[in-house]
Amino acid sequence: MKHDSIISLISILALSAGMASCDGSITDPDNISLSGKTEMTFSFIHPSQQSRATETSFESGDIAGIFVAEATTPLEIAGNIVNNEALTFSGSAWNSGRKLYWDDGQFDIYAYYPYCSNVSSTSDLPFDLALDQNAATPSGIDGYEASDFLFASARAMTASAEPVNMQFSHIMSKISVRLIKGDDFDGEIPDNATVYIHNTVTRAGIDLAAGVATKDPRASRQTIVARRNSTTDYSAIIVPQRLENRVPLIEVVMNGVSFLYESKFVFKPGIHHIINLVIDKNPEQIKIEIGGEITDWN
Repeated sequence: MKHDSIISLISILALSAGMASCDGSITDPDNISLSGKTEMTFSFIHPSQQSRATETSFESGDIAGIFVAEATTPLEIAGNIVNNEALTFSGSAWNSGRKLYWDDGQFDIYAYYPYCSNVSSTSDLPFDLALDQNAATPSGIDGYEASDFLFASARAMTASAEPVNMQFSHIMSKISVRLIKGDDFDGEIPDNATVYIHNTVTRAGIDLAAGVATKDPRASRQTIVARRNSTTDYSAIIVPQRLENRVPLIEVVMNGVSFLYESKFVFKPGIHHIINLVIDKNPEQIKIEIGGEITDWN
């Protein structure tokens, strides 16, 4: 009986491998479970990735989270087809700790990065930015990358042996501060400068179904240490928000001297704000030039 079962199973698998679908394509047996279900696979595209590698593309070891819910039902913490599954990037593919299979019907897929093991809410997930975006975090990435929340979704998807392609987008705001020598600044910009972003709320609530970050109205304003990209270029991730009143916003400290810029500001979701600060000899003579706004930044 056992010998007959093995022969029958081999025959079924061989027959399945040779069968073509209506469009003439061949079904890959590696993506089919013994129950006949198709395995789910995913291809994630970083916002800055345009068919090329960049310094901010996904790297081996990165972990994203994914939910799969029936298209007719709202996203919940539990009870979905897939609940906050961790997918790890190998350098060429995104893999989960177990195989995920499609059911019949249509499904909405929600993906986010970086991964959060404890999702307490899918409509208002608390998310805190790193206050020092230079420093390494326990996950091994720096505070800047850990703060850059990315989101992707795919709607009304059905079973397919092909990977679901998902384009991520930034849902936070980004500010870059570029230091430019003024006419009377002596020497070169020193390489020991520290750039601070003051007076922004650093906690957000994330809607994982809509891909929206909302400033926590109960959280206090904090100071962020911007990441140093070069001697004259610094960047920080900011929760989208509007600073209604003029407040100390950007501070540059170099060689023990503080250059402080005060302003109102609107940090827009998914937008990279570029600020050029012209540094003169007198700290009180700091000038600002708005360098523009960029979407889908690197």
